Amino acid sequence: MLYLIGLGLGDAKDITVKGLEVVRRCSRVYLEAYTSVLTVGKEALEEFYGRKLVVADREEVEQEADNILKDADISDVAFLVVGDPFGATTHSDLVLRATKLGIPYRVIHNASIMNAVGCCGLQLYKFGETVSIVFWTDTWRPESFFDKVKKNRQNGMHTLCLLDIKVKEQSLENLIKKIYEPPRYMSVNQAAQQLLEIVQNQRIRGEEPAVTEETLCVGLARVGADDQKIAAGTLRQMCTVDLGEPLHSLIITGGSIHPMEMEMLSLFSIPENSSESQSINGL
Repeated sequence: MLYLIGLGLGDAKDITVKGLEVVRRCSRVYLEAYTSVLTVGKEALEEFYGRKLVVADREEVEQEADNILKDADISDVAFLVVGDPFGATTHSDLVLRATKLGIPYRVIHNASIMNAVGCCGLQLYKFGETVSIVFWTDTWRPESFFDKVKKNRQNGMHTLCLLDIKVKEQSLENLIKKIYEPPRYMSVNQAAQQLLEIVQNQRIRGEEPAVTEETLCVGLARVGADDQKIAAGTLRQMCTVDLGEPLHSLIITGGSIHPMEMEMLSLFSIPENSSESQSINGL
């Protein structure tokens, strides 16, 4: 049996009881290590689970999945995913590969950023399509995702923006040498700055941007952890608000916000006396 097990969002203890029981009896346990990260490392997980973990990077999962599935038809193999197993589409591919090989699978779900964002007070059923914001480079500065943000706002829906994670990435110079770049995690500040540049680009092209500097947004950091942090303010304020260590997420609110949503957001309003200027209470 192949088990896909969600680990939740915080630390080693966020695994479900059912998930932990399965991990402790599996012959091999893989830890997916590229779509998200917990606030603790592999060693802390191994200590709590009482099992050795094999780290599976993007290359192994997407190109060498047969190694993970080896002997899963005659023994139990666990594949651990931060958040929920189906929070990333690549894990559906693993299920399809297993099915084609006649390997049964079972999913043990857990909390994901996709539902945990409700902690900021915005109502989950008012979220539209989720988008990803990637690190720009000198030669690649995609803006296409912004069309989805525009569509969401036109429909009065909030947009959850998942921010880029770069783990085991290689520069062009180091492709042959197999030398990897240090991990990078996009911050709310970086995402907001890129969004503001897109807004400016649209104005230069004579377009009316769906988002402006004053659009109400919510920045979230380390959701599910003890030091979780939430800040509500304008997109401009998101460029400078200090949310601390990764992982970060950003929400662009829809055009219509329920009074209860606004009251909840006021709990996380950026203080008026901070460097990020005014709070959202008057919006």
